[in-house]
Amino acid sequence: MPWYSRNRVKYRRSPTGLNTPLLIAVLIVAAAGGAETSEPVSFWEDLPDDVVRERLLDAMTPEELVGQTLMIGWVGQDPSSEALEWIRTTNLGGVKIFGWNGADLIRLAHALGTMQELAAAHRLDIPLLTATDQEGGWVRHVKGSGDLSTIITPGNMAIGASNLPYDAYRSAYYIGMELRALGINMNFAPTVDVYINPEAHVIGPRAFSNDPVQSGLLGTAFFHGLDETRVIATAKHFPGHGNASEDSHGVLPVIYDSMDELTSRDLVPFRFLIKEGVPAILSGHLRFPSIWDDGRPASLSAYFKRQLLRRDLGFEGLIITDDLYMGGAWEYGADRNWGIEEIVVEALRAGNDLVMLSQTPTPRGSLYEHLMSTYEADPSFREIVREAAGRVIDLKLEYLKPANRVPLVPDVERIADAMREQGSLDFLRDQAARSVTVVRDALLPFDTSRHGRVLLAGKDQDFLRIGADFLPHANRHRLSPGRFFSADEAEIRRFRNLVLEYDTVVFCLSDPHSLQILAAIEDLEAEVVVLSILTPIYLAELPWVGTALALYGWGEESFRAGFSALFGRITPSGRLPVSIDRGHH
Repeated sequence: MPWYSRNRVKYRRSPTGLNTPLLIAVLIVAAAGGAETSEPVSFWEDLPDDVVRERLLDAMTPEELVGQTLMIGWVGQDPSSEALEWIRTTNLGGVKIFGWNGADLIRLAHALGTMQELAAAHRLDIPLLTATDQEGGWVRHVKGSGDLSTIITPGNMAIGASNLPYDAYRSAYYIGMELRALGINMNFAPTVDVYINPEAHVIGPRAFSNDPVQSGLLGTAFFHGLDETRVIATAKHFPGHGNASEDSHGVLPVIYDSMDELTSRDLVPFRFLIKEGVPAILSGHLRFPSIWDDGRPASLSAYFKRQLLRRDLGFEGLIITDDLYMGGAWEYGADRNWGIEEIVVEALRAGNDLVMLSQTPTPRGSLYEHLMSTYEADPSFREIVREAAGRVIDLKLEYLKPANRVPLVPDVERIADAMREQGSLDFLRDQAARSVTVVRDALLPFDTSRHGRVLLAGKDQDFLRIGADFLPHANRHRLSPGRFFSADEAEIRRFRNLVLEYDTVVFCLSDPHSLQILAAIEDLEAEVVVLSILTPIYLAELPWVGTALALYGWGEESFRAGFSALFGRITPSGRLPVSIDRGHH
């Protein structure tokens, strides 16, 4: 017997023969937004999906309808009491797994199983959406540790370099199989932002390329790979984050693109995915004043949701916000003295079906009270909430009801075996090798006998460790690992003094911090070889470097492929998916 049958609440029919005033009262409440019916209603009824959907919506109380539109995070590795209370009392739509929840995969699987069992004990027995950001490459919220860790794929930009839909499909498939084993049924991927702005640091290697058609083709293949595992794919960040100079986690980026530019570039991948049936799209906190100048981010804009995405692009699936506690949403709200309560209501009014909250709101607290008072006072908001809850249920019926669904309660005894699909590691090695790109070839292949004293330098420990396998007599120097944007003068001075002792430096370039350190030794005599990981865009600032390979990935397979290419053991075949010409934008 399936778990949901064992845990389902049992119902009895209410007595017939209600008196007329009571019957009228029941009908009034139902018309206002749902009410418990005398007939048992369950998500698992053996009826057509559209019938089950309407029966559920008609049976829901206002509280339960509103609950389906919320996806919340929780603190720690085990479910918090606050998160459990939301599930128990409000028919919650879903939960979001962040990095702080994913250090121990067994505990995470137990947590998700516990929360799904609690959702099953609710009278309507509607399972939770359990979502995370497991894009591959740089962004990997569910990591694990030791022998029970998730794979580090070379990432989207590496897929762009090989330019093979097969690589996108298989990467997503292997990621999906890991998520499936853990009970995670929704992934906020693929990222299909078109990477045209070198200052878009938060996107960088998360993009496939700067070409909208290539991004659309590879993103579509990625979607189908996830879909093969029945993990729900979510394309992001609509309408496009690739030309933003700022990070929407902290501020509200302003992008001055015209509608023509957006249409011919950023919306192209979304058109591909919508036509192929992608089930969900995540909206970004991005402002486009040249297109719609009301000051709102697209995530809170009815124009971008109801007009552009729904009517113009014809998307009929689920729209979810990026985390509403991010600075991109808060900045707009703060200008209007809004708290999270008003931001959530505005997100639903704008046309989002599901709102994401990284923090757990207080059960029965101010957010709950504001949602319920707005629902009670505003008939148009009641219609909006019912429509949104209906789309959430549609998605769940499509993906969480069929027998091939992601297991709602994962089998923790089989997680290790279920996560490791045969051939996955061989694929990762091959894909990493296919993506390596020769950017400059002055010292290729590298011959240690001609380059004297060699220093390996970079912030990534795997780079230093694997580099020592290829260059056993080289010394190693680790840059400050906690910095991203800038290096202090003391660190630059120490590195310059160190380089004076060497003839050759093999350097791992990864971000603006490491770029600044490397740029500071241009005037020294040491030869420089660069292995670029993540985005290769920083090589544009180093025209004096004569030897450079782009690896994109930062996992062991990518580093081994890069050093193998450096020593001529493999022939690199990747092509740059972005321009590194000076002045490119």
